[in-house]
Amino acid sequence: MKIIVIGHGGHSKVISDIIRAIKGLQIIGYLDKKYERIQVINSLIYGPVEAAKQLIEEYEDIKFFIAIGENRSRKAVVEELGFSRRHFVTVTHSTASISPSAKIGFGTVVMPQAVINADVVIGNHCIINSGSVVEHDSLLEDFVHLCPNSTITGTVKMGEGSCVGSGATVIPNIRIGEWSMIGAGATVIDHLPANCLAVGTPAKVKMNNKVNEGDVIGANNL
Repeated sequence: MKIIVIGHGGHSKVISDIIRAIKGLQIIGYLDKKYERIQVINSLIYGPVEAAKQLIEEYEDIKFFIAIGENRSRKAVVEELGFSRRHFVTVTHSTASISPSAKIGFGTVVMPQAVINADVVIGNHCIINSGSVVEHDSLLEDFVHLCPNSTITGTVKMGEGSCVGSGATVIPNIRIGEWSMIGAGATVIDHLPANCLAVGTPAKVKMNNKVNEGDVIGANNL
């Protein structure tokens, strides 16, 4: 299967390594806003993101993976392209432990040493980063990002676009509102509303992170 990676920065380096390690997958190009036109260098295609619509007609068997770490930006690309689920590939590293009863959506990546346990449901275009754990019966909606070594314990619900910082823990039965962010090393013991930033142990809401059109708040702000 031929893969075109959308996004050509630091996050895409990790995604590319995982894809290359999977038998039967071949990266044939990268699309990114930093490229102004389609060009071929050393047999790889490079071009702007909007070139995906042209390439999907030229290569009937290609699939895409959006390798953009920032949740809002990743969603914006999905909406801009308007592709159906069949055009996206789900990527899982061979060292990840995934329960047979877990369900993982399209366009999601599960990175090295991640653990996804029984009856977990993970949405589309999520990032389950290295060493992170998602315990039984938890639900992660679309565009969620778990940073390395974060722990989501049992029966947690994470709203769309929410992000958990490196080494943070969410205790059982907690609800995290959409587009909320949890700081690195935090311990969440209470429900969190939508569009907030929570830090510390126990985690406290420090600010509303709802953004205006054109603004971006990413994992680097944690």
